Amino acid sequence: MSTLSLNWKKLSKRLAKDKPLDEGKNESKISVKSVPSKHAKTLKNTVSIPTVPNTPETVLMGPLEASLWMNENDILESNIIRERTKVPHTTGNSRKTEPGKYLAIDCEFVGVGEDGRESALARVSVVNFYGQVIYDKFVKPKEKVTDWRTWISGVTPKDLIGAVSFQEAQEEVSNLLLNKILVGHAVNNDLEALFLSHPKLLIRDTSQFPGFKEISQGKQPALKKLTSHFLNIAIQQGSHSSVDDARATMLLFRLKRKEIENQPRLKHHVKK
Repeated sequence: MSTLSLNWKKLSKRLAKDKPLDEGKNESKISVKSVPSKHAKTLKNTVSIPTVPNTPETVLMGPLEASLWMNENDILESNIIRERTKVPHTTGNSRKTEPGKYLAIDCEFVGVGEDGRESALARVSVVNFYGQVIYDKFVKPKEKVTDWRTWISGVTPKDLIGAVSFQEAQEEVSNLLLNKILVGHAVNNDLEALFLSHPKLLIRDTSQFPGFKEISQGKQPALKKLTSHFLNIAIQQGSHSSVDDARATMLLFRLKRKEIENQPRLKHHVKK
C-alpha cells in the first residue's frame, strides 16, 4: 500500500459524524494497585480523501481520521486518494468532543535504570468513540531517564518540560475512566503502567477478540498487523504516538463492535 509520512501533531483532532450511541450508565469502580508496566507501541502515515478548496472550513486528516470520515459519509475506500489532502470541516456538535460512553487508551514509555532496561510511563493518551482527543499528557517519570527511546516512543527531553507528575496523571485518568467502557489493545498493560484496575465487564480488549486473533493463528495479534489487515492502513512506521495507537484501536473496535459486544460474557451486561 502506498503511504506518505505525516506529522500527526499537525493534524486536526476532529472526526466526522457518527450514529447516536446509547450513553447508558455503567456502574464501576476503579482502584489503585501495584503492578508492573509495559513496553510501548505507535504510528505515521497518511491517507486522504478527495481534495476540496483550501479554505478556513477545511482541515488535514490522517489515515485513521480519514477512515472514520469515510465511514460516516459512505465513501468507498476505492475512491480514496492516498496523499495529504483537505476535507470539509464541520463544527457545532459538541457531543462528539465529550468523553461519552467509550474511551480508548494508549501509553508511551521511556527507559530508566541501568541501560534504560526498565520502562517508565512518559505519555498517556485517551480518545473518545469519534477519535477526539480527550486526554493527552506527558508524564514525568519518578526515576532518571536513561534511554529516551525516541525512535519508538516519540518522546524527547523537551516533551517532559512541564510534564505532569505520575500521581497527577494517575488521578486524572482514573477519574476520566470511571464508569466508562475502556477500549485498548493489550489494555491491561496500560492500566498496569498507571497502577490502575478497571472492571472486566467494562473492558474491550482488541488483542483478545477471537475475530482478530484469527489472523495470527489464535495468538495475540499486533496492533500494527490488525490495522493493516482490517483497515488497510500502515501504522507504526516511525516514532510512535499514543494518540495514533488509541485511534487505531478505537477504529478496530468500531469495526467489530457488534460482534465484540455480543460475546457471551458481555451481551447480557451491555445496555442496548
